[in-house]
Amino acid sequence: MNVTELLAGLQAQHDETTARAAELRDQMQHLTAALAETEARLADLATTAKVIAELAPAGGDLDPPETNTAYQAIVNAFNQHPNQVFRARELHELLDMPTDEASVNITRSRLGRLTRQGFLTQPGRGRYQKRT
Repeated sequence: MNVTELLAGLQAQHDETTARAAELRDQMQHLTAALAETEARLADLATTAKVIAELAPAGGDLDPPETNTAYQAIVNAFNQHPNQVFRARELHELLDMPTDEASVNITRSRLGRLTRQGFLTQPGRGRYQKRT
């Protein structure tokens, strides 16, 4: 290998390394900008959480208590009658809950959620039973 070939090889490596350094600088600029945006978003979220915490009721319970009570009543009914199959309206009658269509539809939604969570099964359309 002669000196000219050696210098040409070094120049090629220099050019490749210079191009790689430029790529890395571009990436650093992009990442720096993305980091600044993300940190600004974190600051906004922290401020929002602080404001909501200050405005929230003292109890800190964001779910209305009747929702938790309704789910608990439904679960208790199935626990007390593990082999019985219920329709939503029958469950309302058993629990002395309102039987208007809107209330029954809410319970249907709750029963669907309990089914998806694996607590209940559906032996027939619109019928629910405790999973055994």
